[in-house]
Amino acid sequence: MGIIAFIILGLLAGLIAKAIMPGSDPGGYIVTTIIGVVGALLGGFLAAAIFGAHPLDEFFDISTWLTAIIGSIILLALYRVITNRNDGRALRA
Repeated sequence: MGIIAFIILGLLAGLIAKAIMPGSDPGGYIVTTIIGVVGALLGGFLAAAIFGAHPLDEFFDISTWLTAIIGSIILLALYRVITNRNDGRALRA
């Protein structure tokens, strides 16, 4: 899958994850895209580790979308926990 397709997949997976988990999140489309892309990688890694699958090979495969959305939901939940722990401020190094 090409990098442009992967970014589009991440954006859509992030938007779907936000639709499934409604609420106020700091950040706009760029944060949503980053969460979606990293979530797609996380979902693909988990699918490969748990099931031995390689779901991020095809853009129009249902397993690609499911793993990307599930990974995005996990990452969005973690993002909300981290930002809410600091009263809405992101962690600083």
